[in-house]
Amino acid sequence: MTEVPVRYRDSRLIDESGKLYQGDFLLHKDGSWSKSKGDEDVKFNLNGSDRLITRSLQNWHTHLSMILNRGMGEDLPLQRWLDEMIFPTEKKLTKELVELGTKAACAELIATGTTFACDMYYFPKEMANGMIDSGIRGIAGGTITDFPTTSYPNGPEQAINDLDKLLKEGTGNSRVEYAVAPHAIYTCGKETLIKSSELARKHQSFLITHASETRNEVATCHKENNCYPIEYLDSIDFFSKNKTALAHCGWLKKNEMRLMAKYDSKAIHCPTSNMKLGIGGTMSYPAMKEAGVDIRLGTDGAASNNSLDLRQEAKMASMIQRHDHWDASILNPQELWKLATKGSKDWVAWNIDDIRMQPHGIDERRLLANIVYSNADCLDVWVDGIELRHGGITMSLNMDEISEKMKHSVKDYYDGI
Repeated sequence: MTEVPVRYRDSRLIDESGKLYQGDFLLHKDGSWSKSKGDEDVKFNLNGSDRLITRSLQNWHTHLSMILNRGMGEDLPLQRWLDEMIFPTEKKLTKELVELGTKAACAELIATGTTFACDMYYFPKEMANGMIDSGIRGIAGGTITDFPTTSYPNGPEQAINDLDKLLKEGTGNSRVEYAVAPHAIYTCGKETLIKSSELARKHQSFLITHASETRNEVATCHKENNCYPIEYLDSIDFFSKNKTALAHCGWLKKNEMRLMAKYDSKAIHCPTSNMKLGIGGTMSYPAMKEAGVDIRLGTDGAASNNSLDLRQEAKMASMIQRHDHWDASILNPQELWKLATKGSKDWVAWNIDDIRMQPHGIDERRLLANIVYSNADCLDVWVDGIELRHGGITMSLNMDEISEKMKHSVKDYYDGI
């Protein structure tokens, strides 16, 4: 008989559909679950009476290492925030800082029940290493721009060549993969965007970019190209079928939504970042859903969100959609939970004795709403049958060591900024 990683006794489990089960459960290494008879060979046999087991959260847009920039430039408008805070610090970015920042961000993800991140930043090899060491699943997208960066000081040609080599080599880990991430249409010219798309197709990797985040971006694109951002990307044959992820998508026409659906592209809703930076527009969930777009949630970076907790992002997504559309039925707890955990193969156990989870309601039917809207302590996290967190303590990373390194590194990184 094959050993099962874990049995939870006398527990509760919410499946992908939002249905609640009670009893004894087995969590299998392949990501499936089943009821336990009590006599199976298990590695861990846990009392689950104080736990609610759910699928893990999935964060589809991050800049993980920007956790180093958390709390910088509060209350600045977007362009000043970039010019005065973000770009000056990123000129000092190093491989070591990216790996450290990635690990610190992964520690926050794990502590808040997330086991997947689609990341987009510099030094993708170190980004991937940080994810691998943490034990989470992830996509490490190397950012490409037309201007030189610390990661690619010789510009986009160097970025394309380096990413080509990385994609050939792979990460050496089944849970983490590389991707191509041209930053945006306003930081990448037509040639860079086309070469990025061709590279992603060559290696069948994900193609990640920002799209239609601001009104100015959309207006500038139309002025220069006589079409809107998604239309422009379509005109240069940018999209990779089922492998393109576009962050924000706050200013789209309906025909652009249909184009995204045509290519099975993922649209990443990042409401907190959009609101914090005063963007003035967020994705229309009902319209995107009607068009058949694959919608996911993302926190964006900790610099423009302050948090990497996807439950907070899920709650914000529900609130902004209801507010904008004058409809309190949009993204109810079941649909919201499906959106936040879509594609998850992993498991999280939450503390239902946490006061934020009380009361449970008749037949404990309030549990899902409580976990979505009120939060609770994340006790256990399982990825591929491996225990990343147990009893509220992260096992896969040394939190004290990371925190201490962060204190010293950030002093040099900021250097008065």
